[in-house]
Amino acid sequence: MPDTNPETHVIDFRAAEHLLAARDPRGAVKLLDSVIAAHPENTAARLLRARAFFAAAQLRPAELEFEIVLEREPDNAFAHFALARTYQRAGRPELARKHFRLAAALDPKPEYLEAARFEN
Repeated sequence: MPDTNPETHVIDFRAAEHLLAARDPRGAVKLLDSVIAAHPENTAARLLRARAFFAAAQLRPAELEFEIVLEREPDNAFAHFALARTYQRAGRPELARKHFRLAAALDPKPEYLEAARFEN
């Protein structure tokens, strides 16, 4: 029976952050699966899982998670940027360009502005 203790989910979330930083995205995804199963509304966990899927080259699951985050937080510049990188890596330059531009419009960070001019 899965642990429903909220503290366990916080610990799993933090551990998943560390696993992702340590280049173990698949381990991070495993931990986040239980967190999201218990708290599907947790956008931070979904964003972290999307990043882990991307790092594991699981582009379709990454895309789906980034889209869920953006449904909830349409002004999340990082999520637009990360979704654009996912589309770029998947060979979908038109969708990538759209989200690079949205990221740059929402947050004019140099890396977002540079990516918004991405041509392919």
